[in-house]
Amino acid sequence: MKSTRWLWRTVGIAALLSTVLCAVGFAYGINQIIFPKPVAHDATETPQQPAAKPKTDNWEAKEQIRIVALGDSLSAGTGDLSGKGYVGGVRDKLEKQLGKPVFVYNNFAIPGYRTADVLRDWDRKSDIAKSLADADLVLLTIGGNDLFQGGSGIFGSGDGTNGTPGAEGTGDSTTGADPAKGQPPQGTETPKSTPGSPDQEAGAGFNPNAAAERIPDAMKRLEQIFDRVSKASPQARIFYVGLYHPFLDLDPEREGAPVIRQWNAAAFDLANRYPNITLVPTYDLFELNLSKYLYTDHFHPNQDGYDRIADRIVDILR
Repeated sequence: MKSTRWLWRTVGIAALLSTVLCAVGFAYGINQIIFPKPVAHDATETPQQPAAKPKTDNWEAKEQIRIVALGDSLSAGTGDLSGKGYVGGVRDKLEKQLGKPVFVYNNFAIPGYRTADVLRDWDRKSDIAKSLADADLVLLTIGGNDLFQGGSGIFGSGDGTNGTPGAEGTGDSTTGADPAKGQPPQGTETPKSTPGSPDQEAGAGFNPNAAAERIPDAMKRLEQIFDRVSKASPQARIFYVGLYHPFLDLDPEREGAPVIRQWNAAAFDLANRYPNITLVPTYDLFELNLSKYLYTDHFHPNQDGYDRIADRIVDILR
């Protein structure tokens, strides 16, 4: 009897333990299903890389912006009595927009300069390329004096007697000039009729052919300028300011419009070859309100005209 009782007691205890073990295992399985634990990676497994973050724009990351200007009287600000010109306007507007310091690091622009003069200065002054290498924004105006030469040959018969066709491409058109003292560049002839003057209004008329004939050679030099500036400032944003028609009100048949369009179209094609050069159109800014935005010399923008150019540049930068 005792042995039988001990046997049943042992079986009962074993059955109870089995039941408890099954209950614990069941509960553990349910818990893993409802609250699964993350699977540990093998030590040799390459951890999954997080999604790549969008590339930070270098422009926004910079603590300050450096502007370098190059070219002719437009970049020098001739005609703006405040002295800022469009370069100073871009500086002010960009600083307000970005909320960081913006400096005009260097301005190499000289009134009266043509494409040949910019190339000559580049070869003579090593600091131009050095400054461009440190620039974040390059502003360039050139070509207007190549085409118009201050009106020389534009108001006449177009036979070249009133212009200086032999002076272009020599690289000496401004040698010895002192723009600060108002001295005209050497090799630049004073036009026989000044735009808007009585002798011009009484006679010669507007002759766009004189400007059109100058485009091919000047455009070759502009290509050299683009190439040099782009290589010197590979990380900068380079803006070339296109031409407007300063004699539009003296050109009732708008014969000069195709010439300006030809220049700007050719300059755009050149700029399009370089990823960091942008052409800034300005023709439309002056077309309908020429007298409102030109200085009294009837060639350069006034303060309001320069302000419109600065607005256009900053709008493109946004």
